[in-house]
Amino acid sequence: MADLSQARVLMIAADGFETVELFEPKKALEAAGATVTLASIRRDPIQGMKGDINKAETATPDLTLEEVNPDDYDALVLPGGVANPDKLRLEERALEIVEDFMDDDKIVAAICHAPWLLVEAEVIDGRRLTGYPSIRTDLENAGGDVVDEEVVIDGNLITSRNPDDIPAFNKAIIDALSQMATEEA
Repeated sequence: MADLSQARVLMIAADGFETVELFEPKKALEAAGATVTLASIRRDPIQGMKGDINKAETATPDLTLEEVNPDDYDALVLPGGVANPDKLRLEERALEIVEDFMDDDKIVAAICHAPWLLVEAEVIDGRRLTGYPSIRTDLENAGGDVVDEEVVIDGNLITSRNPDDIPAFNKAIIDALSQMATEEA
């Protein structure tokens, strides 16, 4: 595996994020050497969930969405949870960040319900991807080629279906960052 000590990853989340979909990728990326920054609507701690109804750990953002400069990052990771992407897709700045990463062909990784942000940002037309079963019609209606696989890689876009897919999701992100680091070396 390439040295990821120079890799800079942005995660964006809001209240209602699925805890394992934020903390497990963050932990795996940091263990691989990457620097991970969490941004949200405000700097106040955001409430994590285990499933849709059980409150779990909170996370304290490093930045607000308004403070994010996409040029400072190599990859964007979008954790799921039902309420999290639903809140974020109403935030114009969150959509601009997603669009910037996609336009710049940077790594964008979204799991579970997080591809809703990709729909709202209008960046999946013609792309192959996956997501939680309840949002697949939304993905198809936005022009996505939706498949049922644990991890789908379409160029710079990495998507997974649910928390069970986290190991494959993490590996795909780390592999993509490793390939990027190798190409830049």
